[in-house]
Amino acid sequence: MKKRLIAALLCVALVPRSFSQSLPDLGDSASSDLSPLAEQRIGAQIMRDIRWKDPAYLQDAEVEDYLNILGDRLVAAGPGAGLPFEFFGVNDPSLNAFAMPGGKIGVHTGLILAAQGESELAGVMSHEIAHVTQRHIARMVGKQGQFGVLMLASLLVAILAAKSSSQVSQAAIMTGQAAGLSSQLAYSRDFENEADRLGVQNLAAADFDVRGMPSFFERLQKNSRLYENNAPAYLRTHPLTGERITEMESRVASMPYRQVPDSLDFQLVRAKLKVGRMASREVVEEFERAARATPPTVAAQYGLVRAYLSTKRLADADRAMADLRKQRVVSAMIDGLEGDLRLAHDDPAGAAKVFAQARVRFPQSRRLIYGELGALVDAGRPGDALTVAKAEVLTTPGNATLWELRARAEAALGKRLAQHRSLAEVYAIQGNYAASAQQLSLAQAAGDGDFFEHSAVDSRLREVSALLAEQLRERREQR
Repeated sequence: MKKRLIAALLCVALVPRSFSQSLPDLGDSASSDLSPLAEQRIGAQIMRDIRWKDPAYLQDAEVEDYLNILGDRLVAAGPGAGLPFEFFGVNDPSLNAFAMPGGKIGVHTGLILAAQGESELAGVMSHEIAHVTQRHIARMVGKQGQFGVLMLASLLVAILAAKSSSQVSQAAIMTGQAAGLSSQLAYSRDFENEADRLGVQNLAAADFDVRGMPSFFERLQKNSRLYENNAPAYLRTHPLTGERITEMESRVASMPYRQVPDSLDFQLVRAKLKVGRMASREVVEEFERAARATPPTVAAQYGLVRAYLSTKRLADADRAMADLRKQRVVSAMIDGLEGDLRLAHDDPAGAAKVFAQARVRFPQSRRLIYGELGALVDAGRPGDALTVAKAEVLTTPGNATLWELRARAEAALGKRLAQHRSLAEVYAIQGNYAASAQQLSLAQAAGDGDFFEHSAVDSRLREVSALLAEQLRERREQR
């Protein structure tokens, strides 16, 4: 009974954010604790809904790769080494970051832009990692006993709706707090203090400047008065007190001073986010001024190229790119920008060459892989694109973007069965098993494909149909 109540409450909690998919079985109903397996399953389901249903999810492979590289560095240096973490961006100007069950950690673009140094950003992420490694959500459920179910629902509303000030989500949070949980605030302070302590330790172990963590929190607290009653999202979900800041400052004061320069990727990611989809006149002028400095920074020149490109000033972008290349800096993001510039000039063949050469230097860059595949198809080389896509899918079969690009190449080659088979995998990864089954049925009806391809489609359709039946059963049980 309890496991169904938890699932039902979680589903209700997710409604304001349009996360209406059914949640997985949470484990043994006789236990009030949230098991590690249950955490993983909940986190995976919520992450799937965020990735494919939330328009605020930042679909930017470069930013996400950067966050995961930074996050993995922090995880590897602390007690979370070996645990499955996933870091992603949220396209929102508010200052916020949040941890979800299963090691899913979201970072708002506003937080990245507000950080005055990479150590500040790393400090916030280290704090969130500590929430995960210490299993604060699971411990809260177990500690509160009979109120843990409602608290978990309220907590997930808080972390998923924190960037929104909607009355619905705030009312749901207050309902959970008012349900007899008089000790919740003190308990939350305990968790925050623990995350502060371990976050600072982890920050030092990962060779960052530990002073970046309290300095960012202190600045956030000082600026909060500008928001009056609408405090920054990070303060709403992470209660911040002067006592906490004092304790952090005291803790880092006894640690050795370390001056850590920002990575180039941190600077480039911030420049990219500042430009956005289309740079305003003010942003363009800001980068023009920065690029005229002596000497100009790589990030300023990169931002200027991207700003010109976003506003279709291609001749200016070409000149700025030539200046940027004089810096002789090796960077996947700069190579990717040059490939985008070739595409803007309607030169997919040239773009494919840029992306292919860059991938030799940065074989793990998803952004370069996606760029090369798209450029090859646009350049009339779908066969080459399919060869690359098949190789990449073998190593990362859960990457929906690769399957989409593979389907595009197969469509250009007239491979109808293969195209529908690839699209079926896209929908399966998204959790839309009904659409996946439909695509597989279309693949069965396609007039091409050999015996082995049809056999593979038949087998996959049986698997997807079983997943669909299980999904429908879970939804019925949760009504």
